[in-house]
Amino acid sequence: MRQIDFAPLYRSTVGFDRLFDMLEGVSGFDAGPTAYPPYNIERLGDNEYRITMAVAGFSEDELKVDVKEQTLNVRGEKKAEDKERQFLHRGIATRAFDRRFRLADHVEIKGADLKDGLLHVDLVRNVPERLKPRTIAIGNSATKQVEASAK
Repeated sequence: MRQIDFAPLYRSTVGFDRLFDMLEGVSGFDAGPTAYPPYNIERLGDNEYRITMAVAGFSEDELKVDVKEQTLNVRGEKKAEDKERQFLHRGIATRAFDRRFRLADHVEIKGADLKDGLLHVDLVRNVPERLKPRTIAIGNSATKQVEASAK
């Protein structure tokens, strides 16, 4: 994989270092060539998302979903099986996994649900009111504020 040098951008920008760090780290974020378990990322609405992971063979107590510092981490680890079972063919993967997803600012987890071998993690973006676009009325607001404080 080709590495991109962000050094020239560091010299001409202020406050974007976190963005550049994320871009540099994206190539190594999904560690290893494996794509296990397979997953989908859906957009359900303007501010709603869903990650669906195929986790056939895992029960709720063998899966762990947590969030730390804008990173969603989904782990699965199978418990020890009975040694009495003898498989002629074993096509359902039961290996442990650790899948991470980087979350944007203000994205929160609404909940997680396991149904029919699919783990659904619902996310929502809650942008604070102060960061939402707003219309500013044009007028002499500075003059009005001075008159109001003088009274």
